[in-house]
Amino acid sequence: MTRASLTPATFTLRELQREELVRVWTIDRSEVIHHLYRLKDGQLERYPEFYDMHGWPEGEAEHYTPILLDCYDRGGWCAGLFDGERLIGATIVDSRWLGPNADMLQLKFLHVSCAYRGRGAGMQLYRAAQAHAAQVGARRLYASATPSVSTIDFYLRLGFVVSAQPDPQLFALEPEDIHMEGPPLTPC
Repeated sequence: MTRASLTPATFTLRELQREELVRVWTIDRSEVIHHLYRLKDGQLERYPEFYDMHGWPEGEAEHYTPILLDCYDRGGWCAGLFDGERLIGATIVDSRWLGPNADMLQLKFLHVSCAYRGRGAGMQLYRAAQAHAAQVGARRLYASATPSVSTIDFYLRLGFVVSAQPDPQLFALEPEDIHMEGPPLTPC
């Protein structure tokens, strides 16, 4: 099957069970990155930086699996997007309330396999996360996003803006990330 033949209609979205969370590491994170963003005087600045990502960085699964399991155990919401039996993307919304008004939830994870990008899979995952967050009463989603141009541009297209007040704990963990807040959610 070629990339051009993939359509979101062939994808199945469903909640992931705890024991399935380790499958997120089968998502092909490969990407060639030519530019990154950084914050300069509160504004996004694009600059050249080259990375040829071949899957997940070494040690990523070992480091983050316990974090994802903890998120699940605390009531986090996890969904996978499948092409047949193959997990091609996943999203996770944490259950911890963030922000000065404690009305945001973190979009903790949103990844799509390389061959499925640009075909609506990321949008389908985001819309599902957005619907879940609205259903539980969140006013916005918060993302601590990898600063690659493709990632930040994806969030900007969705209406995210750079957070004026990044979450202190998340910022301390990921100071190189771009901390963003999504558009207001429509209550269910």
